[in-house]
Amino acid sequence: MELTNKNVFITGSSRGIGWGIAQAFAKAGANIVLNGRKMISEEKIAEIKAHGVNCISVCGDISDFTAAGEMIKQAQEQLGSVDILINNAGITNDKLLLRMTPEEFDAVIDINLKGTFNMTQKVLKQMMKQRSGAIINLTSVVGLIGNVGQTNYAASKAGVIGFTKSVAREVAPRGITCNAVAPGFIKTDMTAELNEKVKEQMENQIPLKRFGQTEDVAQAVVFLAQNPYITGQVLKVDGGMVM
Repeated sequence: MELTNKNVFITGSSRGIGWGIAQAFAKAGANIVLNGRKMISEEKIAEIKAHGVNCISVCGDISDFTAAGEMIKQAQEQLGSVDILINNAGITNDKLLLRMTPEEFDAVIDINLKGTFNMTQKVLKQMMKQRSGAIINLTSVVGLIGNVGQTNYAASKAGVIGFTKSVAREVAPRGITCNAVAPGFIKTDMTAELNEKVKEQMENQIPLKRFGQTEDVAQAVVFLAQNPYITGQVLKVDGGMVM
């Protein structure tokens, strides 16, 4: 798909990987819909517009089915369409299974998995009608191999993988692709808070012996959005950690 003047909706794009994805698409000439639970600052909107593209901010909770529909509708009304949907928003709430409450399990499932369903379902009607579109879901290597203390997160991200493959089969006849990107350890605000010993232990699990950058993930997402003959795939961006 040619990205110039296409409209890209990125959930959870106020910081971290989502923000990196927004910048990458803007550099490629796409218009951007920034999203978060709180309104995005005018400074960030201006930073995206500096690439010569349009940029709007849509605020809302993706785990709320009605709110998801309102956000897609708002983006469509302001830009005319949503050509590419990036389901990036996600949370963690780590705890050993024996100590995890049902509420802590549900909170992660609601954002990471149900939120992906909500946004995808709401955008599909327009994509099916125009017979084109790309959906890219952010999963995680944890969804492939599991991790101690992350049963809720791993379950949600494994669910995203199954969801991605099923959606890909359903929408392929209409020229729509659906893929997933599975990051490994990426340098973000969250990993910056880890102590040096923990970082060293994590890096030793990676064949390339370093954390990835948000740009590494963003490049993979842009690549999948541009390629009309790749669908139903899970692209790992993990320095070779899971191979």
